Amino acid sequence: MATGVNNNQPLLENAPALLLPQKPSKTATQKTMRKAFKGSAYLANLLPTGTVLVFQMLAPAFTHQGECHSVTSKAMTIALLTCCSISCFLLSFTDSFRDERGKVRYGVASRNGLWVMDGGSIKIPVEEASKYRLRFIDFFHAFSSILVFGAVALFDKNIVSCFVPNPSEEAKDILTALPVGIGLVCSLLFVVFPSQRHGIGFPLSRE
Repeated sequence: MATGVNNNQPLLENAPALLLPQKPSKTATQKTMRKAFKGSAYLANLLPTGTVLVFQMLAPAFTHQGECHSVTSKAMTIALLTCCSISCFLLSFTDSFRDERGKVRYGVASRNGLWVMDGGSIKIPVEEASKYRLRFIDFFHAFSSILVFGAVALFDKNIVSCFVPNPSEEAKDILTALPVGIGLVCSLLFVVFPSQRHGIGFPLSRE
């Protein structure tokens, strides 16, 4: 006997709209923070991979998931931030090249060229040494890397909770806008003044 109901029709289509789970609305601050955390992934691409990886691995442990319940914990967190900042600065002066066998060799830029760290007796031809000499823009990228790392650190909830456990509304606005502003300005500067170096922890060129 026909009942007039299509048994193949999904039951959810017959359910009232009020019975379906509603997506919770987000405040403007939550939306901004969500975009900010997504932006941290892009900013991390401007930094040495190893430094960012070490920071992301050790930050939760050093801060005890953001609690920082002791002076030692805060001191260790400050030491971690300092070491990572120094690493970003120094690695900005490293570069790489391929030797005669096509193997990648790393070195540190100097006024005379590139000091090869892992090449033993391998030396760069004199006509190519000028490509790797230390320049003013290297210092610009080094200091910019520190600023970018600072922005990435401010995106980390463990770091923020450690030093600012109960921020005011004004502090929340600053902590949200400051890293976004730093990241935007530094990203534009990196685009306008790109680095030609492919140092330790940075993507290699095909040549």
